[in-house]
Amino acid sequence: MPDPNPAALDFLLTRRSRPAKTLKSPGPDRAALDVILTAAARTPDHGKLEPWRFIVLQGDALTRLGDVAEARATERALEPEMVAKARVQFDDSPLAVAVIEVQKSSEKIPELEQTYSAGAVCLALLNAALASGWGANWLSGWVSHDRAFMERALGLQPHERVAGFIHIGTEGPKPPERPRPDLNAITTWVDA
Repeated sequence: MPDPNPAALDFLLTRRSRPAKTLKSPGPDRAALDVILTAAARTPDHGKLEPWRFIVLQGDALTRLGDVAEARATERALEPEMVAKARVQFDDSPLAVAVIEVQKSSEKIPELEQTYSAGAVCLALLNAALASGWGANWLSGWVSHDRAFMERALGLQPHERVAGFIHIGTEGPKPPERPRPDLNAITTWVDA
């Protein structure tokens, strides 16, 4: 017989990311963040490759990333709204964890499975932060895919890329519930 964990299931059924723009200081301290990162690192990882790592960004580091994002957006001649959006992600955040996908050479584990594991780490980190009582949001955007930004802002190597930025802070007002997928529309049952 299963041994259910009703509190965990209730959390998963009601979890809700908090808009990044509503997150305020303070963010978690190092001891609290260590627990959150430890929970995230329990993500499924075929072959025990650990195809991801964390970069914790706070204080002046976030200001610097905002500067690099603005400069890179200007170099790319992006629309002013895109420049502002990229910058504000870092300027307004009390703390962010960059989840870095680190592709590892493996004869058994395809690169795509390593990418899936990095995405799963992002969700595990987001959920661990929310379960710990913090507000949190997973953001990506063009900065997560721009090679020059990744190298200048985070010092990433060619085999690394940003899976996402998990912003964590004290949550503001809870956002209204949003529509969820129609389970019947997205589920196929196969019996034979």
